[in-house]
Amino acid sequence: MRYSSILSQLAFFSFILALLATPSLLAQAAGGTASAPNVTLPGPQNPFLGSAPEGNATSEVLQIDFKDAIDRGLRNNLGLLLAGDQAQTARGERWKELSELLPNLNARVSENVQTQSLAAIGFNKLFPILSPPGTNPNRLPRLVPAFNYFDARTSLSQSLFDFKSLEKERAASEGVKAAQFSYKDAREMVVLAVGNSYLQAIAASARVETSEAQVTSAQALYTKAADQQKAGLSPAIDALRSQVELQTRQQQLIVARNDLAKLKLNVARIIGLPPGQEFVLTEKAPYQALAALPLDTYLQRAYAARADYQAAIAQVRSAELSRKAAAAGRYPSLDLGANLGDIGVNPSQSNGTWQVNGGINVPIFAGNRVHSDVLEADAQLKQARSQLGDLRGRIDYEVRTALLDLNAAAEQVEVARSSVDLAEQALAQSQDRFTAGVADNLEVVQAQEAVASAHESYIQSLYAHNLSKVELAHAIGDAEEGVKRYLKGN
Repeated sequence: MRYSSILSQLAFFSFILALLATPSLLAQAAGGTASAPNVTLPGPQNPFLGSAPEGNATSEVLQIDFKDAIDRGLRNNLGLLLAGDQAQTARGERWKELSELLPNLNARVSENVQTQSLAAIGFNKLFPILSPPGTNPNRLPRLVPAFNYFDARTSLSQSLFDFKSLEKERAASEGVKAAQFSYKDAREMVVLAVGNSYLQAIAASARVETSEAQVTSAQALYTKAADQQKAGLSPAIDALRSQVELQTRQQQLIVARNDLAKLKLNVARIIGLPPGQEFVLTEKAPYQALAALPLDTYLQRAYAARADYQAAIAQVRSAELSRKAAAAGRYPSLDLGANLGDIGVNPSQSNGTWQVNGGINVPIFAGNRVHSDVLEADAQLKQARSQLGDLRGRIDYEVRTALLDLNAAAEQVEVARSSVDLAEQALAQSQDRFTAGVADNLEVVQAQEAVASAHESYIQSLYAHNLSKVELAHAIGDAEEGVKRYLKGN
């Protein structure tokens, strides 16, 4: 089978996208150092992370919401375009196999001019007999003088019965179905890739906003500490500590802005925006609790709706038919041929002729070629069945893990939201204590770090919750429509 590698390719793409599900944290903890940049080595690119951009960049700043991003990805994503080409290739293979069963009709017009050696075809044996008495037979001409003839003919050939070709055509038809399901699954993969990259970008945007607020707060604290130092109301260590905190938050803001810019470039690559096109992501990090259905309901939906599972079933059927076609190499076949045309010295001196012939071809011994074809078909059939069994187990795993992640992320959002409120209250109280001279600014700095950590946890939990909805939609085969619905909590 030419398409048995589709499932393994899509499994590899799923693995790559799973790696993208964990965003790089801008800081390990409040006040911590930024994570080291990753080094990208040359190598083959996952096609679902690329695109064929449409048009040229314009001066307009595009407003890209979640739906628009998905629609653009479904038009321009490279992985989907390649899947479409594979489906077209499968259709071509099916027509190639079908041509062995359909009539083959052709026409030919020829003009032949030639001489002929009588000796070469054995007439030299007859020269002594054909020669008149008393003549030298060696003096008879060895070559026939040049002659010509014209032939215009239409020929028809038709396979009346060939079980091998019939089964190969049926196998190719199942291959077309598998390719069509693979194309549908590629659309699901595009939604997953776009959804993941978009959610990463808006999470980075939220980090930028949080970092800007933290820089403003740290700047106010440093100004107050410096003023109190000048007035002799606090030691120099308070001003230094505030300055260190300010610069730490400034560094965090620089990293956050850079990370956002790169993640926006990633979104543009996946959805196919022209290079250099300015755009703004209009969505914010949404949160809506999702009332999950029972596990069995999701599993039934997944087995019925997932295109990759349907493609695997079609691959098994194709492999079974290919196995039958290989075994059919031992069966006789029946064919028919016919031709009709004019032949003569020239078109004005030609005569109509026709011929009809039919025959049965009985394979007796072909050097064990049929045996080798059967062995190869058996191996491909076992491979297809093993992949189908593995995919069924993987679907169960993906649905279960998506539900676990969804429930855990929902709880994390609630805890992180409460932590943000508590940390901001603690910061306000520590600032009041510092202003009143009851405590130094160490307490304020620690409270600022706690606020930064709480905001980071909240942003991360929102991202995880929304991503788990996207993964659940993909796991049950409903990503293209379900993502838009799930991100609204329905």
